[in-house]
Amino acid sequence: MNTTEEITLFIIEGFKERKLILFAIFLPMYVLILVGNSMIIYLVRTDSKLNSPMYFFLHNLSFSDLIYTSTTVPNMLSGFLVEVKTISKTGCLTQMYVFLSMGITGRSLLTVMAFDRYVAICNPLRYTSIMSRKVRYLLICASWVFGSFVTLPAFFLALPLPFCGPNVIKHTFCDHTSVIRLACTDITRNSVVGLVFALFSLLSTFLLILTSYVLIGKAISKMGSVERKKAAATCVSHLIVVTISFVSAACVYISYRVPSFDPEVRLIISVLYSVLTPLINPFIYSLRNKELQHAMKRAFCKYRAGSKTFRKTVPSVVS
Repeated sequence: MNTTEEITLFIIEGFKERKLILFAIFLPMYVLILVGNSMIIYLVRTDSKLNSPMYFFLHNLSFSDLIYTSTTVPNMLSGFLVEVKTISKTGCLTQMYVFLSMGITGRSLLTVMAFDRYVAICNPLRYTSIMSRKVRYLLICASWVFGSFVTLPAFFLALPLPFCGPNVIKHTFCDHTSVIRLACTDITRNSVVGLVFALFSLLSTFLLILTSYVLIGKAISKMGSVERKKAAATCVSHLIVVTISFVSAACVYISYRVPSFDPEVRLIISVLYSVLTPLINPFIYSLRNKELQHAMKRAFCKYRAGSKTFRKTVPSVVS
C-alpha cells in the first residue's frame, strides 16, 4: 500500500478462526439482547402499574443498551460471514464515538438508579416529592449529556489524525485504542486523553454508586429484620448488574495496559464486555422482579385475549 495516500477505508480483522462457530454463538446473544430489552421498553411504556421512577430509569437503560450493541454487533456478525470486512473512515469514527458515549451513558444511568434506591430506602416519606417528574427527566438528561460530552475530547483528537497505512484494525469493531494505533503520527496525547476521560467516567460513576450503597447499608442496618430483607431485595438486581458491568470494564482496561496480554484473549474479553451487560440486564431484572413478571403475564394474557377476539370476529371460510 502506498503510505503517502490518506486512508479512507479500514479493514476489520476480527477473529481469524472459527468464524461460523462464533457467528452461531453471538447471533442468538444479539437476538436475546433485542428481545429482552425491547420487552422491558414495551412493558414500561404500556403497563400503567410500572410507572415508578425505577422502571422509568430501567426503560432508558434498556434503550441505551439497544443502541450500544446495535452500533457494533451487527457489523461484527457480518464480519464472520465475509472474507474481508471493511468500513469507511467516517463510519469507523462514528461507530467509535457512539459506542463510547453509550457505554458511559449506561453507567450514568446505573448511577441514577443507585440514587433512586438511596432515596427510596433512606427517605421513603419524601420519595415522591424528591423523585418528581421534573427531577426524573433532569437525571435522565444529565446521564445522556454526560455520556455524550465526556467522549468528545478523545473523539475530536482522533478526527484530524492522518492514516496512511497500515489500515487493518485488530478488533471486531472500531475500538478507540485499536484505531488511533494506526495513525502515522505521534498518538501520545490521544492515548493520555482517552485514558484520563475513560478513568474519570469509570471512577466518578463507581464512587457515586458506592456512596449511595454505603448510605443505603447504614440505613438498612437500623431497620428491623423484615424491613431489612425487603429493602435489600430491591437493591439486589441493580447490584448484580453494577458488579458485572464494572468488573468487566476493569478487565478490559487492564488487558489493554498489559503488553504481554494475549491479543486473542484480549479480543474475546472486549467483545464479551460489549454484549454481556446488555444481555443480562433484562433477565436479571425480570427474574428477580415480581412486578415485571406480573406485567409480562398481563401482556401475555392481553395478547391471548386479543387473539381470541380477533378469531371470533373473522368469519370462517367454508371451502
